[in-house]
Amino acid sequence: MRRFFAPHADLDPDELAMVCRARFRVGIVVGLIVCASVGLIGAVAYFALVRSQDDLIDQELATSVVSADPSGPPNCVWQFVRRDGVVTTGRASAPAGFPLLAEMDAVAATGNHQVTEVPGGGTVYHVRTQVRGDEIVQVVFDSRYQLADRRHLLLALALAALVGLVAAALAATVVGRQAVRPLAEALTRQRRFVADASHELRTPIAQVHTRAQLIARRLNRQAPDADLERLVGATRRLGEIVEELLLSARLGATAGAGRVGTVDLAQIVQTAVAADADRAAEHGVRLSLVRPDEPVLVAGVESALHRVAGELITNALRHTLPGDRITVTVARAAGGRAELLVADTGDGFHPADAARMFDRFHRGGSDERRFGLGLALLREVVTGHGGTITADGRPGDGATFTVRLPLAVSWKPSAGTQRSHN
Repeated sequence: MRRFFAPHADLDPDELAMVCRARFRVGIVVGLIVCASVGLIGAVAYFALVRSQDDLIDQELATSVVSADPSGPPNCVWQFVRRDGVVTTGRASAPAGFPLLAEMDAVAATGNHQVTEVPGGGTVYHVRTQVRGDEIVQVVFDSRYQLADRRHLLLALALAALVGLVAAALAATVVGRQAVRPLAEALTRQRRFVADASHELRTPIAQVHTRAQLIARRLNRQAPDADLERLVGATRRLGEIVEELLLSARLGATAGAGRVGTVDLAQIVQTAVAADADRAAEHGVRLSLVRPDEPVLVAGVESALHRVAGELITNALRHTLPGDRITVTVARAAGGRAELLVADTGDGFHPADAARMFDRFHRGGSDERRFGLGLALLREVVTGHGGTITADGRPGDGATFTVRLPLAVSWKPSAGTQRSHN
């Protein structure tokens, strides 16, 4: 039932889900932009630091090889000089493993300088070896301070990224709400317009339909007129469409603004069956109810669930003929769910239409079978209550519509609790 307590409660469940998806997508886009910006700036800063440090190290190595002497290099630089096979250095505390005699031998043999990186001791040593006059000079640069600067920058970037994520979440929430608010308002205005327009249209359409029927009856006494019969059918279908549009607005408002509580589904369905009993009798259709003696408690909006039951019965009456039967059953199903079944022995429908008939204004295999808005609206109300609605049928073998809703409380029915109302 969380959707009934969500923002924009005047929207139906599908519209609310669409608004929430749009808000989520806008928020994700904003968050990605903020995070990508922070990451890009951080990457540029890091690589700029690394590049400048590498240039500085190369410059220091080149300068030390050419001009420095073993006794005077900076603290992070060691210089080794080999002359006549003897290696000297100006410091006693040279790093372990240096000088690299193999590098000196290779440079002496080829005359080409070599640059090597040697990791060890928590740092990286940059080594340059080259010929200087009749000497082989090898300079070692300890880059521990540069590596420390890189670690500090990475730590700062990580903190900035964390702050950026928080800022992105806040920005996404604010921007998402502001960006989607016009959509929610537009949907609300659309629903109000549909309700107002349908309400204004239903009376003149009903008058036109009634007058068309009267004219048809008068003229058909003399000679049947096919065009007039088509006119009566067209006005009837127009009236049905307007009624469905009005029902769409009413169901959305009922589901959004209705009072959510624990209601007895069996009693709601019994009331709906009683309300349609006379109409079923006029059509020559036998309408019966099977329900348990105990309440079948579900969490929901009573008026909305009453419309679900009433519309399913109305749909069954629309597709049954005199002599047919409609059986309405309320029961407790497995998995802690309540079950409402409306089964009729009417004209049925093709199995391929079972899922698509819940789409708005879907038509079946025949143009005479128009499902309109009614079933689509019922699905919105049922899914808004956390339930499901399915249909099963075959041409000429009737149809069964099944609504399943979560039970509000667990219940252990006693034996012989089913009773039938004809």
